[in-house]
Amino acid sequence: MMEQVAAASRKRGPYAKTKATRAAILDAALDVFARGGYRAGSIRDIATAVGMSEAGLLHHFPTKSALLEAVLEHRDERSREVLGDDAEPLATLAGLVELARYNASVPGVVALYCTLSAEATAPEHPAHEYFVRRYTETVGILERAFDGCREQGRLREGTSAASAARQAVAVMDGLQVQWLLDPEGVDMAAELDRFLREVVEFD
Repeated sequence: MMEQVAAASRKRGPYAKTKATRAAILDAALDVFARGGYRAGSIRDIATAVGMSEAGLLHHFPTKSALLEAVLEHRDERSREVLGDDAEPLATLAGLVELARYNASVPGVVALYCTLSAEATAPEHPAHEYFVRRYTETVGILERAFDGCREQGRLREGTSAASAARQAVAVMDGLQVQWLLDPEGVDMAAELDRFLREVVEFD
């Protein structure tokens, strides 16, 4: 992996080299944490995976908790691309279904997220603040989407946009756990789509 990073970086200068190295570290950390969990995954394992020393890795990420937060942000890039914050309400909800479909292609990432989100309910966990912030942001995006659906006359009568947003997040998270236990029997995207269609009238 590092040979490819080095070859590409020589063509693009020091900044590109640093960026490419950080990306390689994040990909390796995501893999290590997904396979063994955050507590079991070590800096040494990650450094070995990218062919560098622990000291070299810590030059980019000074602590394991800093690396974990960067990994989670790296994982969320896809979510931001799909959901957005200014999209048309139905497009945002359709994006949520698309995100569930994409998640089915990265089981290790889903497993990491499910494990960490449970562990991080403890205030002292290094990812606690990240998950508090992430859930607040996600619920906020979906609440605005459901509120937009209400303004369009599409939200089921008597349904609160805030309640629908929290239910959608709960359904998605619950489906991820069920899918990890039975990947052949659970279609996350299809089940989430069914839930959304019970709440919102799509064309």
